[in-house]
Amino acid sequence: MIDSHIHFWNYHPVKDAWITDDMKVIQRDFLPDELEAIYRGNGVEGCVAVQADQSEQETEFLLSLAEKHDFIKGVVGWIDLRSEKLPEKLVEFSKDSKLKGWRHIVQAELAGFMSSHSFLRGIAALKAYNYTYDILINKNQLTEAIELIAKFPEQRFVLDHIAKPDIKAKDGDLEWKGNIRKLAKHSNVYCKVSGMVTEADWQNWKPSDMQFYLDTVFESFAIDKLMFGSDWPVCTLAANYEETKQIVTDYTNQLTDVQRKAVFELNAKTCYQL
Repeated sequence: MIDSHIHFWNYHPVKDAWITDDMKVIQRDFLPDELEAIYRGNGVEGCVAVQADQSEQETEFLLSLAEKHDFIKGVVGWIDLRSEKLPEKLVEFSKDSKLKGWRHIVQAELAGFMSSHSFLRGIAALKAYNYTYDILINKNQLTEAIELIAKFPEQRFVLDHIAKPDIKAKDGDLEWKGNIRKLAKHSNVYCKVSGMVTEADWQNWKPSDMQFYLDTVFESFAIDKLMFGSDWPVCTLAANYEETKQIVTDYTNQLTDVQRKAVFELNAKTCYQL
């Protein structure tokens, strides 16, 4: 198994101000030794560590952890894609083989961010290094994301957390579903089956709450474009690692062994060139 989406941090209340007081359970350090112990009990071979802070120091921090811990198979870092100095920064970071791609926390940006000239220029620069770009958005930004993807048919994109639908509302969001179907028509997009428990009712969710959303992504995306991600430790706001993994394990019991292996291992290895 490969877990396609996890985070590490040394908690600091200013740097990590996004971890608000209603998220006290993750207001502490989360580092590789703790996750490695969890993986031993869950049959997980390795993971992709993804940025949670928008700084080059964050990228360097994750790469330093990957150097010390072999189970961290790849890193999705942060870099200022809009910077005039991006080309030289990419050259510098390309020396590290565990750097697999980049992410920006677009969910916090205003409308139009993904269509800005400087951002598009940055995305255009990634293909030369075979880097992925992880798309972190909420459901209201899907239309803009679809337009972005259409502009770069040869760039590998990864949709994080199925675009954060409002699972807590339990209303089966048809607009989200329609946009997911449109996005999935682009063969250069992978989708992480991740981040669902934290979009549900943290205290009262049940596996059946995820059915509509899982049905949508598995019906929309080709099986070789879907990959499991735990979103540890953020998932612990609503569920432990085992519970988070079990949602996808139970759902994929309807698949063949080959298809399950794709979702839980091979697609992540292919997408991120692990």
